[in-house]
Amino acid sequence: MPRISKKKIVVVQQKKMLTILKPFVDVGQRIQSFKSRRPHRSFMLTRRRDYSRSLKLPSYIAFTQSVNKTIWQHKKVFIWLAVVYGALSTILIGIGSQETYSTLTLTLQETGSQVFQGNLGELGKAGLLFVSIASSGLTATPTEGQQIYTVLIGLLIWLTTIWLLRNLMAGHRVKMRDGLYSAGAPIISTFLVSLLMVIQLIPLGIAVIAYSAASSTGLLDGGVAAMLFWIAAILLGIMSLYWITSTFFAMIIVTLPGMYPVKALRTAGDMVVGRRLRILLRILWMFLCVIVTWAVILIPLILLDSGLKHIWTQIEGVPIIPAVLLILGTFSFIWTASYVYLLYRKVVDDDAKPA
Repeated sequence: MPRISKKKIVVVQQKKMLTILKPFVDVGQRIQSFKSRRPHRSFMLTRRRDYSRSLKLPSYIAFTQSVNKTIWQHKKVFIWLAVVYGALSTILIGIGSQETYSTLTLTLQETGSQVFQGNLGELGKAGLLFVSIASSGLTATPTEGQQIYTVLIGLLIWLTTIWLLRNLMAGHRVKMRDGLYSAGAPIISTFLVSLLMVIQLIPLGIAVIAYSAASSTGLLDGGVAAMLFWIAAILLGIMSLYWITSTFFAMIIVTLPGMYPVKALRTAGDMVVGRRLRILLRILWMFLCVIVTWAVILIPLILLDSGLKHIWTQIEGVPIIPAVLLILGTFSFIWTASYVYLLYRKVVDDDAKPA
């Protein structure tokens, strides 16, 4: 047998050692890369000079108007998308129950006279009914099939809205059916990112559940216990909001061709560094706009529906409010997806790095 020199033995041993240590070296390089991209360190005070980052955005109202203008310019495409969304929701999930709405109205009429007095009594009842409708959707506990259909339809409409906006803003002439046929490729990766968002909302859910339990036991009546509870609840809510700020953008980034969920999350996290609070305020403004729009439309319709059905009892069973609720939910979802995408585009345009 030919003799193997000591030099070759040493080289072989070094190669084996490098092969063994390569995973640890990769992890170390990733950690260093992460630290270089993220100037903030947990539980340590970060100087402003280390995280200061520009973000040029229009005012809240101006940006909201630009979103509305963009949708209005392509209203034909988005109206057809809303029609498809509403039809799928009606067929596969169903609309709100008129019987549930009638029961809520009757209960409020019987008990509301003890709570709401004066000329604003009816408006107060309508406001309380609006809160009940908006929180419950006039639906009973959905079945497993309805829950699956809700997730699938929501993902499909989200992906279609993003695909349409991306192509329309690029100057391409596309139709709604083009989006339906072409936008579904990243549905699995988008589902994974949305599942992460659900997990990130668990702290906020814990705070809501704890509030229900604490209010029923009288813990929130006052004292040190109530103060500690609110501090803990606020911290849990802030934790969820901190996490989901970048996840909203990840749900846009993951729709890019060849993009994987982990890379999308990493890219979205890099985008919001030094800007997280400003972006979060824009997202909260988005939800505020939706809530105000619902209130402005639904509360007068509830009053009108109640007055008309009091005069003409023949239309008592006509599901006016459940139908309006379906229409509002459909357009609100499409508008929300458009708002997030256009906000993402504004942040991408300002590609300044952390200081």
